[in-house]
Amino acid sequence: MEKKKIKIGLVPKLIIAIIVGILFGQFLPEGFCRFVVTLSGFFSTFLKFVIPLMILAYVTMGIADLSQGAGKLLLITVALSYGSTLIAGSASYLVSSSLFPHFMSEGALDQIAATADASLTPFFSITLEPVMDTLSAVALAFVMGLCLSSMRGKEMGNSLYNGMSDFSKIIDKVLHTIIIPLLPLYICGTFTDMTISGKTFAILSILWKVFLVVIIMHLICITIQFVIAGTVSKKNPFTLIKNQIPGYTTALGTQSSAATIPVNLECAKKDGVCEQIRNFVVPLCANIHMAGSMITITACATAVCLMNQLPISLEIIVPFIMTLGVAMVASPGAPGGSIMTALPFLYMVFGAEAGDPDGAICAIMVALYITQDSFGTACNVSGDNAIGVIVDTIYKKFIAKTPQEN
Repeated sequence: MEKKKIKIGLVPKLIIAIIVGILFGQFLPEGFCRFVVTLSGFFSTFLKFVIPLMILAYVTMGIADLSQGAGKLLLITVALSYGSTLIAGSASYLVSSSLFPHFMSEGALDQIAATADASLTPFFSITLEPVMDTLSAVALAFVMGLCLSSMRGKEMGNSLYNGMSDFSKIIDKVLHTIIIPLLPLYICGTFTDMTISGKTFAILSILWKVFLVVIIMHLICITIQFVIAGTVSKKNPFTLIKNQIPGYTTALGTQSSAATIPVNLECAKKDGVCEQIRNFVVPLCANIHMAGSMITITACATAVCLMNQLPISLEIIVPFIMTLGVAMVASPGAPGGSIMTALPFLYMVFGAEAGDPDGAICAIMVALYITQDSFGTACNVSGDNAIGVIVDTIYKKFIAKTPQEN
């Protein structure tokens, strides 16, 4: 009888990596710890190289594929998704900035500040310059995506679209086979360095409280979304929430909006959403509706700023949220996809130096986010069906009664 292989998910691997990193930094010689930090540095250099390519591939295809829906339904769905994402992120900041300072004792903050310059240096590093900077990648992705969306099949053929689609699959392969599997090494190196410098335990004493608050915000967000959907559609919101439980639990397990689509379609069917609308809204929102991810990223960014005594305000966070609301379009359907897409924009909150994607602060941000990624994904997909109920109601009341678009 063939033995069944035990698969360990990404979150358990990251937790193991954090524990191993702490043990390395606590008990092993500095030379070995520098070796681990050196390997982690190689990965962070490669990550910095891949990020602009990831943005170019995913954002271009995400925007190009938005032309697939009927005009009015597309505009309504995109507006609801983007609005939900912005409101969720802004509310997350307001809650986080009010609660998190109470979690952070003056002693812990002083301990973190005192170890700022105590990091280990790698034995050596490799210079690998990105093909383009992140802003150039975003601008090019917008130009390519919008032009492909409006010109494909009218003013040009499908060759460039197919080429970008293949390029997106290549980047997806790199993400699944290199970036995601090696993330534990990156986190292990970071926590090895942090333990030697003395800041690990001060940070961990804060993070578990942040984790708890973020989960509660996700659940409140889902409840509000379904109350609004129930009010618009005149359906019982608690019945809608009950119908969503299979989709929520599936997302917790898969950590992927894309992988949850089949189950989410069944949830939408139970909600009474017609086949035409659910087949359009659920797959589209799996790529463009990121309310749960935005709650997590905003809360984590706020916590990291407070821990490192970096300035943060609504004026700083709102442009960041608005940018991510677009940049995370079609972020890969893999664990950690949203934070990997958001990584190059963290400088908008942390500043140019602290926001370096291969720096320790961003590594803490990645670790903190991914430990909560499954809950953010579950919040995302639950909100997808709340939007589906609203769009279905609008369609049946107004659009279905008018002549259909060609």
